[in-house]
Amino acid sequence: MKIKDMDFTAVGDMLIQRRIPKQYQGLDELCAFIQKGDLRYFNLETTINRGELWGNQYSGGSWLRADEKVLEDAKRIGFNMLSFANNHTLDFSHWGLLKTIEALEAHDIPHAGAGRNLAEAAAPAYLDTGKGRFALVSACASFEPSAMAGAQSRRYIGRPGLNGLRHEETYVVTRQQMETLREIVQATHMNARDDIKRNEGYLPPLREGTLKLKTLSFVEGSAPERKSTVHPVDMVRVEKAIYEAEFQSDFIVVSIHSHELSGMQKENPDTFLVEFAHRCIDAGADAVVGTGPHILRPIEIYRGCPIFYSLGDFVLQNENIPYGPEEFYEDYGLNSDSTMRELFQKRSNNFTRGLQTDRRAFESVVPLCSYRGGELKHLLLLPIELGFGGPRSTSGLPRPMLGADFIERLSSMSSPYGTNIVMRDDGIAEVVL
Repeated sequence: MKIKDMDFTAVGDMLIQRRIPKQYQGLDELCAFIQKGDLRYFNLETTINRGELWGNQYSGGSWLRADEKVLEDAKRIGFNMLSFANNHTLDFSHWGLLKTIEALEAHDIPHAGAGRNLAEAAAPAYLDTGKGRFALVSACASFEPSAMAGAQSRRYIGRPGLNGLRHEETYVVTRQQMETLREIVQATHMNARDDIKRNEGYLPPLREGTLKLKTLSFVEGSAPERKSTVHPVDMVRVEKAIYEAEFQSDFIVVSIHSHELSGMQKENPDTFLVEFAHRCIDAGADAVVGTGPHILRPIEIYRGCPIFYSLGDFVLQNENIPYGPEEFYEDYGLNSDSTMRELFQKRSNNFTRGLQTDRRAFESVVPLCSYRGGELKHLLLLPIELGFGGPRSTSGLPRPMLGADFIERLSSMSSPYGTNIVMRDDGIAEVVL
């Protein structure tokens, strides 16, 4: 049975590297709005350790870590549930993941999306409140294959990792383009090793009419296009978690971290992501919250349930890392005798490119979803900004920005999904239901 009357607030990625001050301009108003929710969610896009662990062979772009006291800051703001499935979950390998889980458990914050094995990573997390019991199911679509958790068997313990949501891509090309691709493959012997493995039975046979170029699949069609669909095994695993959560709770939120896009604009969610969100609602979820690309993406109301394809950033401290593993420096032709300032200066082409130069990464909204009689009756959006172009001491910290002009952009990108967003006289935006 669904909760009849409740409120739900959420934010996007908390890419945090240092403490949030106990007081700064706009924080009180921001906290008051977030705390209107009975369930108050965010995505933790960092790991919890003090630099005592080795950096993994790969990272989500930077090796992110923070002191566990940032969890106290998150609770002080009002958050009571989080996801921990993103491309930075394994920045400090399995030990970094396990230490983060230990810190979350020590601070009594329900969390989903990563675990000591796949069953734990995929399982719903629960929050008991006076209004009822909330569930969170979390997955990540943007990850290195080795970051995915492993299932536990009768003889082997599971592998720590995240609840991965894989997707399958197919590129449709014309007959002439397909002939050209086949000529290139034959001339370069690009697929020789894989062809031998298929003949020996170590790779599955290709579907008729499909050409494989390493990890890329091509099929012949009338016009070029790219198609993506969610991996059936991973989708079933998420649907099973929703099925269980529907039995154990009164309200279900699914979170998904995805950088993948459709077309040439970061604002456009990939087609598999739309498929995933719809199937989650069809399976019984009450809301889907997306994070990942560090900018806002469209809002859709599907079967009376809100889908936020990306809520952008809530905290953005991407260049507040005190130091990194040797590979981080080597990626930019430096070594660990260099300063982080030198590293970021080189990565950003003298601070002229990257997230810190993209105003969109510093603009977001905090949705307040109000349910009455078991139905979504109001959906308010508090515009926030993260101090774009300001001093590093405060840049990346959120504060309200009433009447923000970027709401017009959010409304425009949401319109194809049938969503109408208007600005109220008080400077807060509202989704017309």
